[in-house]
Amino acid sequence: MTNTLIFFAILLALVVFFARMAIKIVPQQNAWIVERLGKYSGTLSPGFNIIIPFFDRVAYKHSLKEIPLDVPSQVCITCDNTQLQVDSILYFQVTDPMRASYGSSNYVMAISQLAQTTLRSVIGRLELDKTFEERNMINEQVVDAIDEAALNWGVKVLRYEIKDLTPPAEILRAMQAQITAEREKRAVIATSEGKRQEEINLAEGEKQAAIAKSEGEKQALINSAQGQASAILVVAQATARALTQVAEAIQQPGGEKAVQLKVAEKAVDAYSQVAAQSKTTLVVPSNMTEVSALISSAMAMVRGGSTQPAR
Repeated sequence: MTNTLIFFAILLALVVFFARMAIKIVPQQNAWIVERLGKYSGTLSPGFNIIIPFFDRVAYKHSLKEIPLDVPSQVCITCDNTQLQVDSILYFQVTDPMRASYGSSNYVMAISQLAQTTLRSVIGRLELDKTFEERNMINEQVVDAIDEAALNWGVKVLRYEIKDLTPPAEILRAMQAQITAEREKRAVIATSEGKRQEEINLAEGEKQAAIAKSEGEKQALINSAQGQASAILVVAQATARALTQVAEAIQQPGGEKAVQLKVAEKAVDAYSQVAAQSKTTLVVPSNMTEVSALISSAMAMVRGGSTQPAR
């Protein structure tokens, strides 16, 4: 009885031992490479798997997750002979576990070294200013170069990012001075543009004011001329009416004598004013018939003027 129990115990231990060697539980997002007698046999997928003990063994274990790889910092030289301290990171993923096991002895180191050499090559074709502006282009070229070579390693490079670009201290000071000068230049240009616009606005305002003033003066002159013309017309009409009334009065009985008397009075007044204002000797007509001749001439003119309205 005791020997039977010992036998079953040994048999159970052997079963447990072989079960542990034969049964393999692969976690999710992992792939295990199985070799049979030293030769590739297959790839264990996530879940429950069985292998042949002593003949099969798990040679490699790969994670299929996206893996970040910190690329060692390095010094790169641009085409204008400027040194740059570059710090970067890349992300890759194992897509073919079999190639990842047998394509390279250390695909992680191979990717890191290739990323460094490719980065130096790309930056060596650029000027210093372009390295800061063309980060996306640099990242794309590094990814393309690594991805092409990594196909044989069963690895897919997903992204490459430059974390930091650090030029020498002298270059940093020069760049800072350049930025300061550029900002001062923009400030001066903005100020000059503001003054220019201000002068344009003032000139435009003065122009509009001058036009408005000239329009006002023009309208004032037009109004004044129209007023003067109206006044002259009114005076002419009044004079015409007065002459008409005088002519009509002359036609009345005694009208001519009244006019003769009025003309005589005007003549006497004229002689009086001349005598009063003149400091020299005044010579008057010795024959008063000349005065009557003057009155006759005036009467002839009055008659001539009085006959015009009748026409």
